[in-house]
Amino acid sequence: MKPWDWWRTVFYLIPAIAIYTVVLGTASVLSTLVDRRGNFGHRCARAWSWLILKTTGVQVSIEGLDRLDPSRSYVFAANHQSIYDIPILFASLPFQLRIIAKESLGRIPFMGWHLQRTGHVLVDRSRPGAAVVRKMARLASQGHSLIVFPEGTRSTDGSVARFKGGPFVIALQAGLPVVPITVVGSRHVMFRGELTVHPGRVTVIVHDPIETAGVPRDAARDFASTVRDIVAVNAA
Repeated sequence: MKPWDWWRTVFYLIPAIAIYTVVLGTASVLSTLVDRRGNFGHRCARAWSWLILKTTGVQVSIEGLDRLDPSRSYVFAANHQSIYDIPILFASLPFQLRIIAKESLGRIPFMGWHLQRTGHVLVDRSRPGAAVVRKMARLASQGHSLIVFPEGTRSTDGSVARFKGGPFVIALQAGLPVVPITVVGSRHVMFRGELTVHPGRVTVIVHDPIETAGVPRDAARDFASTVRDIVAVNAA
């Protein structure tokens, strides 16, 4: 770890990101007074993501966007290496994106308010319920796509852990195609358990969408394993 990166993180990056979060989070929440679908809020989220990556010095290249149909809604299932994965994906994928996240994130000032007001899916993991499926179907009807991190936690060494079946049960019930996403290199930007942030290069690989039509709910675990194997091939 370079000492300069620690000083840069504490005295420059953290204050800058806090300002981005307050300003754009406020703009996003206020916009929902006239835009209940949260489309302008998503533009705020993309601006927030771009600013964070630019300020940090993270360069992102994306491969495979031509595999996607811009007119469709998808569930993007990605490996999880860093808290930077969210801004990386929001800045890279040109879709109206919503995340499926744990309910407690909704209590974080500004970011949580944005999540609650702009259509993100906040789940009580002990009781996901049918309401989540209905919300996903409604988001898809509005042209929105979702991001899930099926490992459930960040990797410490770059390996891809087992994908949990829960997010895929929801995708199967909603009838949305699943797109495996491999994020390579984000853990070197900010390692799990560390405060220091480092400039770096990240690659996002978009794999072919997998249709869920006709896949039974009780096959969710096998489906999750298939998606995980695709993601893991290029992860490092």
